Amino acid sequence: MTTKVNPPRDEGPRPEEYPRTADELHAWVARHVGVAIARTPLVEGHAAPFDYLAHAFFADAPPDGPPPPERPADCVVWANRGGGKTFLGAVATLLDLVFKPEIEVRILAGSMDQAARMYAHLRWMFALEVFAPQVRGRITQRRLTLTNGSRVELLAQSQTSVRGTRVQKLRCDEVDLFSPEVWEAAQLTTRSKDCGGVAARGTVECLSTMHNPHGVMHAIVGEANRGRRTLFRWGIVDVLEHCPPARACRGATRATNCPLLPECDGRAKGRPPAQAGHVTIDDAIAQKRRVSEAAWQSEMLCLRPRRRETVVPEFDPKVHVFDDDALARTGAVKWIGGMDFGIRGTAILWAAVDGAGVVRVVDERCQADVLLGEHLAAMTRGLAREGVPAWPRLAWIGVDPAGRARSDQTGVGSIDKVKEAGFRVRHPRRFTAEGLEMLRARLKPASGVPRLYVHARCTRLIESLEKFRYKPGSDQPDKREGYDHAVDALRYMIQNLDMPVRTVSVNYAFRDGLLTEE
Repeated sequence: MTTKVNPPRDEGPRPEEYPRTADELHAWVARHVGVAIARTPLVEGHAAPFDYLAHAFFADAPPDGPPPPERPADCVVWANRGGGKTFLGAVATLLDLVFKPEIEVRILAGSMDQAARMYAHLRWMFALEVFAPQVRGRITQRRLTLTNGSRVELLAQSQTSVRGTRVQKLRCDEVDLFSPEVWEAAQLTTRSKDCGGVAARGTVECLSTMHNPHGVMHAIVGEANRGRRTLFRWGIVDVLEHCPPARACRGATRATNCPLLPECDGRAKGRPPAQAGHVTIDDAIAQKRRVSEAAWQSEMLCLRPRRRETVVPEFDPKVHVFDDDALARTGAVKWIGGMDFGIRGTAILWAAVDGAGVVRVVDERCQADVLLGEHLAAMTRGLAREGVPAWPRLAWIGVDPAGRARSDQTGVGSIDKVKEAGFRVRHPRRFTAEGLEMLRARLKPASGVPRLYVHARCTRLIESLEKFRYKPGSDQPDKREGYDHAVDALRYMIQNLDMPVRTVSVNYAFRDGLLTEE
């Protein structure tokens, strides 16, 4: 997008102007709103901002027009901060209100302040001479109505506010700040309606950056990847302005290269100015210099959620997750396990170690409210179940040292029961920080390649590695949400592998009536 400017005075949009193609829609927005929206992404696999706008508008079948594309009308916009998603949501709302009489649109955001930002863009547009005559009555702080009966209103983020809504379009801004309960309630708020001959489908749109691993936005993007929603994703590179020839991508030395070279690689020069985005090169460079690499990758490149408070930030599913069973079975020279006890959550991990010492966790059993005897029976079967054959027997299993404590009722500890089931157990006491450091060293060593991988079927372990956090303002892991069990089981395994038990022989003798070491 370019900077907003007041378009020339116009007598207003006319019904016969209803855009029927993407080109017509782009030209209409440029003419009446005064903005040009980027139509070409620069990063492979990403979308252009205009792709979302076209989807939102053409998801409804116009009078005597072609049917909408065969893909989910519900959509997700995963974009960078300053990437224009809030403004585009306002433009999409403008198009709905102008061309779909009597349509009902609601704006729901992570906070009323955030919702007000989209609404402020909308109020600016309806203050333009071309649209102002279409407004009925006064524009209030939360509601705007047009003479054709269409209406938009802001909603507070509460279940009471959301549950009383029955509209055609629900636009949710910064959805990653939503509570799961409000988001779930929002799914039941829409209904389709004939709006002046336009078949307006009831749709829910989500526009957000992704802040939290396995947060609300993470789950929604997962739904999109499974085909339940249409995903539009772009980062700061996709919305860069046209880079003029006068700017050099590469300098005489690496230190004098353009700071955006790793992300852009000169692609901003190849996009015509008319197709370019709205973020200036200077602004992008300045923003990159102000933030950490983690913040840049999360907030601006939209590569992954930001994980600054996570206990194991070195874990990256793109690097450490694999799905080839044969890789582990054929290369394994030893099979080991990890186990964290607990009635509220027990985690068991099965792993193969190859000749180079690389560990591949191939399976997991993570369940709550299950007695230890049931877990031991599953372990004896090699975790065999439908679709997963039995794994080889473990050489040993690293367990929680707290399992040495004996039950007041039976006089037998959890570790004793594991031994009675025929498993060799390792349980030397190690500090938590010491074990976590071993884990991090395997995931992202200072030199060399990773030496720890996780199979894609280990969904609970993967989620726990991504979401296990420290307590706010503390250096102690937060165990309240239960993400510690699988990580602890992995920690017991790794620390018992990398710091094996050492047996030391000591001779004692009595001297002068005292037992002393020789």
